[in-house]
Amino acid sequence: TSCGANWLAHFLLSTGGASDLTGSFRLYERRALESILPLVESKGYAFQMEILVRAHKAGMRIGEVPITFVDRIYGESKLGANEIFMYLKGLLQLFFTT
Repeated sequence: TSCGANWLAHFLLSTGGASDLTGSFRLYERRALESILPLVESKGYAFQMEILVRAHKAGMRIGEVPITFVDRIYGESKLGANEIFMYLKGLLQLFFTT
């Protein structure tokens, strides 16, 4: 699911080369957040994408800290139909408005 979501986001959005738009460990400079957060409208997974898209469009440098996810052994995914719908809605909103 994450691979497909990332592929679709990369295809539709200008992301500044970030490899993982739907998760990962991120650090932001305070000035970046102070200028971007008042503009953010997305919720859920799209929230992370919107911050990256807006930072890239503002000419901010985007760096990544690599992390390794281990496949789930116990429990089930938290990702349900509502989260998928909200992700797609946020993705399309970013595509048409940024």
